[in-house]
Amino acid sequence: MSLATASGTGRFWARSAKTIRFVRQGCTNRPFFHIVVMESTQTCSINKIFNMQRRKDQYQPVIEQLGTYDPIPNEHNEQLVSFNYERIRHWIGSGAHISKPVAELLGIAGLLPVHPRTYMTAWRNRQMAEKLAQIEAIKSAENVDSTTSSS
Repeated sequence: MSLATASGTGRFWARSAKTIRFVRQGCTNRPFFHIVVMESTQTCSINKIFNMQRRKDQYQPVIEQLGTYDPIPNEHNEQLVSFNYERIRHWIGSGAHISKPVAELLGIAGLLPVHPRTYMTAWRNRQMAEKLAQIEAIKSAENVDSTTSSS
């Protein structure tokens, strides 16, 4: 009986479903993510209910690293992302599934259509900015009124 090699070239890896997802690296309060291809296991409904599948999947061996993502803004207020587009296209063409956070990043980067969650996040940010602008306008009007009435 021959065993499948650890690099993912064995018979099991050739036929199993793959997924492109984040793997968290970094330290506490300083996350850093690798975008990787991993073998995705089949889930049963009980595991989905208790969220056991995600915990189980995070310990699967990585087949290939496709990029990195640094969510903490640097000194220029930029979040750094790098992709290997050639390999991402290869794995998508091979039938790999894409997790929602990675799909959002690929949509922003222009490789995939923009994810609907991206539109919703932008809409919420605009609404919050408008509310903050209204609050600031009210506070500044109150400050002007209080200075003119005290004079």
